[in-house]
Formats: sequence, C-alpha cells, structure tokens
Amino acid sequence: MGDAPEPEAVRASRLAGASSSYLRSAAEQAIDWFPWGPEPFELARRTGRPILLDIGASWCHWCHVMDEGTYADDDVARLLRQHFVAVKVDRDEHPEVDRRYQRQVSALTGEGGWPLTAFLNPDGGTFFGGTYFPPTDGHGRPGFRRVLQEVARLWTEEPERVRDSATTVRDALERAGRAPPAAPAELGPFVEGVLRQLRAGYDPVNGGFGGAPKFPHPSAVALLLWDEFRGGTASGEEARETLVRMADGGMYDQLGGGFHRYAVDEGWHVPHFEKMGADNAELLAAYVDGFRRFAEPRFEEVVRGTIGWSQQVLGDPDGGWGASQDADNAPGDDGSYFTWSRNELRAQLGPELARFVGRVFGIGTDARMPHDPDRNVLFRLLPLNEAAEGLKLDGAPEELFRSSCERLLAARHARRSPAVDRALYAAINGRYVGSFAAAAVVLEEPDWLDAARRAADRWLASAFSPARGMAHRLGPDGPSGFGLLDDQVSFARGLLELAVADAQPRYLEAARSLLELVDREFRGEDGLLRDLAPSLYDGPAVGGATEPSYPLEDSPHLSANSAAALAFVRFGTVLHAPEWLDKARALLRPSAARLGHGGLFAAGAAWAAGLAQTPPVQVVVEGSDETARALLRAARRTWHPNLVVFAGPPPPPFSLAAEVPASSATSGGSRAIVCFERSCAPPVSDPEQLARLIRAGKPEPA
Repeated sequence: MGDAPEPEAVRASRLAGASSSYLRSAAEQAIDWFPWGPEPFELARRTGRPILLDIGASWCHWCHVMDEGTYADDDVARLLRQHFVAVKVDRDEHPEVDRRYQRQVSALTGEGGWPLTAFLNPDGGTFFGGTYFPPTDGHGRPGFRRVLQEVARLWTEEPERVRDSATTVRDALERAGRAPPAAPAELGPFVEGVLRQLRAGYDPVNGGFGGAPKFPHPSAVALLLWDEFRGGTASGEEARETLVRMADGGMYDQLGGGFHRYAVDEGWHVPHFEKMGADNAELLAAYVDGFRRFAEPRFEEVVRGTIGWSQQVLGDPDGGWGASQDADNAPGDDGSYFTWSRNELRAQLGPELARFVGRVFGIGTDARMPHDPDRNVLFRLLPLNEAAEGLKLDGAPEELFRSSCERLLAARHARRSPAVDRALYAAINGRYVGSFAAAAVVLEEPDWLDAARRAADRWLASAFSPARGMAHRLGPDGPSGFGLLDDQVSFARGLLELAVADAQPRYLEAARSLLELVDREFRGEDGLLRDLAPSLYDGPAVGGATEPSYPLEDSPHLSANSAAALAFVRFGTVLHAPEWLDKARALLRPSAARLGHGGLFAAGAAWAAGLAQTPPVQVVVEGSDETARALLRAARRTWHPNLVVFAGPPPPPFSLAAEVPASSATSGGSRAIVCFERSCAPPVSDPEQLARLIRAGKPEPA
C-alpha cells in the first residue's frame, strides 16, 4: 500500500529543524512524520494512502502521554510507516489548522481537544478521528494498534464507507455554514439572555460556572462586572466570589504565581498543571479590573504574582513573552514540580512551621493528587491567624508565612522544572501588552509599563507592516504567519491600552492601522470576521486551511470576533469616533444572532455589546504635584467599565468627548476634568469627589 518507508535519517531531519519545540520533540520517533504543508498531501495522493493528522502542543499533558506511549510503540510506528502518511501539527503555530480539524472531528464524533487525532483523505477531508488513544485497549478507549489496522482495512476494502464518512462531515459543516440567521439580533435582549444563562450556571458554592472540569472564563467575569455597574448587585458578588475562589484555589500557583490552565474538580483544587500565556494575560486583566472594583489586597497579590511569573518564566530578554510552560517535567510525570508531601514540608520548614503552612494550604484535604494521595496541590484553606491557633510559633503569622513560602519556592526551584515554550506569538503578546499596561498604571509600577513598551516596540519593528498587519510568529528567521484575525485584534487591543497609559500617538496609529486592515480584509458572511484573510495568509493552502471560518465563541479565551468588537469600541472611545462604535454594533448583531443561547461561551460578545451601549467617561488630570498624583491614582483605581484616563491633556489624534474647560476655570493648581458624552463637569481637585464622578458616569447634580 504505497511506497517503502524512507531512511530514518530522512525521517528525523523533517522535524529536527522545525521551529516548533513540539515538533522537534518528536524528531527521533520511528515514524515518518511530516510537518504541515503540501508535501504530505501530495505523497498521499501519489501513494493512495490516508493521512494521519496529529495536532498537539508542548504544554499538553495527554499529547506527551500519547507521544511517550502510543507513538513510541514499535507496532504503532510500523503500522503508520506501512499504511499512512503521518502529519504532526503544533496548534499554537497553526491555530487555523487546529480550528478546522477540531470542527471536523467534533462533527464526526462529538468530541475534541488535544491531542487531536484525525484520519484524512488526500484532499484533507476527515473520515475518522478522536483525541487520545493508548497503544493498546485501555482508559475506556480502543488501542491505537487496533484503530490503525481497522482504518487501513476500511481504506482498502470499504472505500465507499470512507467516502460516506468524509461526505457526512463536509455536509454537516456546509449545512451549518448555509444557515445564516434571518435578521441580525437586537443587542439588548441578547445581553440579557446571556446574563440569565450565566446566572443559571453559576456555582454558588465554589464560584465560577458549571462543574468539573472547571475553566476560568475572564470574559464572563468582565460581563458580570459590567452588569453590576449598571445596577446588577448580584452580578458583582458573583464576579468577586469567582475571582476570590480562583485566587485561593490550586489553579493559582500559590508559591510561584500565575495560573494553571483549568481545574479538574469543581472546587478549583486540583489543576491541569500547564500554564498558558494566553490564559494568564487575560486573567491578569480580569484581576486588575477586580482590584479596581473591589480594592481587595488579595487581588493585588495575584496581579503581582502573575506578572512575576510571566516575566521570570515566559519573559524574553529582547522584549515580549513566550507561549507556555509545560505541565510535566519528565515522561510519566503529573505535577510533581508543583505538589508537596507532608514530609517535604517538614524537611524544609521543620515540624511546627510545616503544620502551620500545611493548615493554610489544606495539606491532606481536598487537593491530594488522585494518582498519589501523599502529594498535595497548595491552595488557601484557612486564614493565617486561624491556622496559627494552638501552635508554638516564634513570630507573627504573616511574616512566618511569607518567609516559609520563600523557602518552599527556593526548594522548588531546585527541582527539575517543566519545559518552557519560548515561541513568540502575536495574539499572546498583544494580550500581555494590554494587561501589563493596565496593571502598571493602576498599581503605579513603571517597570511593567516599560515591559509593555519593549514588547510592543519589538513587534512593531520586526513583525508588522500596514499592508500585511501583524505576523503570527516572530522567530529567529523573522516574522511568519500573516493574515490571522486573532493576532490583529489582540495586538490592536494591547496597543490601545498602551497608547492610553503612555499617551503615545504612535501606538494609537499602529492600532488604527491594524483595525482598518481587519475591517477591510477579514469580512465574510453577514459582515462577520473570518479567522484568516485569504489575501494576506502566507501559510500552505492545503487541507481546507483557507475555507471560511468564523470564531464567535469564547473557548474559554475571548473569541476573535468579540475581541474585534471590543477593540472597535475602545478605539471609538479613545478617538471619540462614533463610526467605530457603529462598526462594533454592526459586527455584534450577526454575532449575537449566530451565538443565540451560547451562554458562557457568548460572554465575550455580550460584554462587548454591553460596553458598546455604555457611555464612556474620559478623565484628564493636570498638574505634577502630590495633588495631581492623588487625583491620577484615584481616577485609575476607580471602577468604570468604559473609562479612559490621561495624565495631562492628550496630544492628537487622541480626542475627548467635549472641549476641556480652560485653565482659568479654576483658581489654579492641579485639577481633574471629567468628560461625559457631550460635556465636561467642572474641574475638581478632591480625589474622593473625582471617584464619585467616575462611578456615577454623569455630572453631579447642582
């Protein structure tokens, strides 16, 4: 069935020089792996073989399990060499490929995720698939040896069944694409419907939404905070409780900072241990807003811890941030770097301190590892004073806890640490630029603002052009992967936050260029935005990679269409340009119609729709003395979902909703001007009065 296998040296060389660390890690497997591109499809057509497509990532625990077990199995490798053309894809490097094949496998089997395992015909159509397969029957799944044998038999002996299966998938996706709504949805009812669904799925015991596994949904938190601002008191409490529970759970790294990807239980105790740059950038922004709204010291701790981890682990010395940190530190590992036994605590802290810290972190309670109950994920169970009761401690609980955590972290650093994928991707870096800029101005940390500037400057200098937009990846050989929507809108949002924080027109103009490109090149059916622009895309147009696809649902990352709508709203607010608010609403109406009752996965679109109808507040603080600094601090730390704060009158092309009153309006000195839709309030010099004005969102009555 096809050509003879190629020599091992040729097989290894295909992946050994790959830009993806995930692909390089498979270079020594005894499998004829091809990277994504036209070559394997041409070989499949020439030899009459089906294609095995494996999509995974360096951070993916079960991808490693399949690589270390299934693909290391001699019989599996032999069957693949004899009967298939094998293609391996890094989903971070090729999100457009992953998106299309996730949809195809889901249409066929009802499941998706990573690793994604798909069997394709030489034209790229899926006829069978799944996720993780063990080498032999187990884990409630058929063994991959048996799967490969049966697929090879079907391909040869029952080709009509293969054709029918691929046709079923294609027809199902075409039907879904041919069913546009009769009319765009009204945004008000859409937002109310999403909020009802969020409330129905809210977990009143643990915070968050739904049961196990439990993912963070930052856009849902943002929607709840917006709803509280307009009067939904219960939404504010739900947002706060969700942020508290995530911060205190094992999903947040209590020693090293930063968030793991999700929790396997409904109480946030035991995480899946990979740490994703995209997750941490979005959660960082959520905790900045949570701190502005609730002034919780714990939320400030989480902001500082997440920035610390992002800089220390993902930070690139030339500016920007890498993609992720792996869950595992060795084959067969499952979280040993991040977990602790009682004996390990005693060895580092001594018996009495170990008891104290063990009480705080719930050792021996709800966060024991299922495969090894002696090992525990650290989560916040008891307050420090309560944990110290009855113990003979030499010092204040707060200081003892701080020093104990430092000792434990130092001991953890001596362990073999999980690998870091240092690949630089635009969407992740754009999210980080925005969240670092927001955190910097709220918590008055100029180094964070400098980190945002360095990243933005590097990407704008090396991976951006007005004609092509932002590249997906910035690598040693330069930029690559132009034409992906998420990169454009995520970086535009980051640049907008940096532009406001720094009052820098060049960042605003770069954001304008990206958003105009999006508006011009990415339009598809009903005015929605495609996930890639065929006119700009420089990837291989094989396997249906350029077929229309519309990212509307949060997954749980904010969807690219919702991110675009948010960017349009923010850009319109900063420039006082109503036409961009109109573009946001025009995009959101068909998005809402297609999302319908999307609930949690429509939260980003509902958040954008809410902001599009929330009158902005713009603040200009004038002066350079302590009064001005107090006014600026009050403005930046006061919660309003559609707020722009400038330190001094902003230069063009920044624009205010109304003309700022002349300096002679006051007797002199530092002052703050608060502008609403069409007018500005009289200047104020009292920080508390300024905060009241911002929270009210309208002038105080005379």
